[in-house]
Amino acid sequence: MQTNQNQSLNQNQNLNLNTLDALNRFEQLAEAYIQELENYSLEELTRKPDEDQWSLGQMYVHLIRSALYRHLPIMEACRTSSGSEEAAGKTERGVEAYARGSYPPIRIQVPPSKEYTPLQPESKDELVSGLREVIRAMRAIQPTLADIPPANTVEHPGFGGLNAVEWFSLVEMHYRHHLRQKERLDAFLRETKEASGA
Repeated sequence: MQTNQNQSLNQNQNLNLNTLDALNRFEQLAEAYIQELENYSLEELTRKPDEDQWSLGQMYVHLIRSALYRHLPIMEACRTSSGSEEAAGKTERGVEAYARGSYPPIRIQVPPSKEYTPLQPESKDELVSGLREVIRAMRAIQPTLADIPPANTVEHPGFGGLNAVEWFSLVEMHYRHHLRQKERLDAFLRETKEASGA
């Protein structure tokens, strides 16, 4: 009995270290996103390359809202999920993504829609406070993840059944994935500035 308790304790300690590492990586990334905001005017943040693409500000809103209103609530839902409907586990894409530790290095485009397309931000402060709220929420949930059974999963549309720790790691992976989009939008803003002679 004591051996089982010790094994369980060791697993929880290892899990805590892994999620703490993921939290630290996420915080560094979120802080970098916050620092970068100093480089843009609100007009630049809301400028779109074309009607079907997001502005940089919309990308920020997407990162904030996906973490606060999708990923974090799903981590909580894993507390009570039996995982029975996710018996198949991760999809092949999910296995590959978690083995690699990142999203596939491809551009993912979703057709514009009222449900999915983020609104333009109204101010830079809105984006800073949103990112700070995500950091606070991630810090708050991290110590509780070891109490959520890893067999409890909630389905991700592309990656299959993920447990709370995997959803937690996904937030950092998602923020890192959007760095490619940020690079494209930064290039667009530079070209626009050069073309206008500013």
